[in-house]
Amino acid sequence: MVETRATYFCIDIECSGPVPALYDMISLGAVAVVPDDAGTLQLGETFYVELRPEGPRVDAGAMKVNGLDIEALRRDGLPRREALLRLAEWTRAQVRPGTKPVFVGHNAPFDWSFVSWCYAAEELPNPFGYKALDTKALATGKLGVHWFDSSKEVLAERLSLPAEDLTQKHRADYDAHYQALILVKLLEA
Repeated sequence: MVETRATYFCIDIECSGPVPALYDMISLGAVAVVPDDAGTLQLGETFYVELRPEGPRVDAGAMKVNGLDIEALRRDGLPRREALLRLAEWTRAQVRPGTKPVFVGHNAPFDWSFVSWCYAAEELPNPFGYKALDTKALATGKLGVHWFDSSKEVLAERLSLPAEDLTQKHRADYDAHYQALILVKLLEA
């Protein structure tokens, strides 16, 4: 059992390049990690959205990693504001009474920067505020591993998790789900 005053939201994004504003967040996956009545953390509801790109640049290397079709996203992706409103509404619906939402990422500074920038650009409140919990940093403290040994592959081995499904890796909802497994194991350690 983990005492918590938080509803955790493991979030992963895919993007068209390395930094917000010049490049776009083009997909976002999220998994709520919620305490049950006994205080045990459980994986909850999931969220996924693909966004219409608006930025001036597209990095071919980033697009190769995420495997998304930029032209299809320009045609079929949700407008950024609509996607963010949906995420905020979904987040509010998942927050358990007596808890606050906490953004969690594996390398949270990267994912949080895109999400936060998008909310600021749309002049919308960020449902997660200005803080994020980074599972890489949490692992260095909980497991005593070096920062460079806090990859998902190393953590999967150290936490006895199944290997990542490489056919789904870099799909934001799959990565968010896998990161939720990491978070629960780290908080239970």
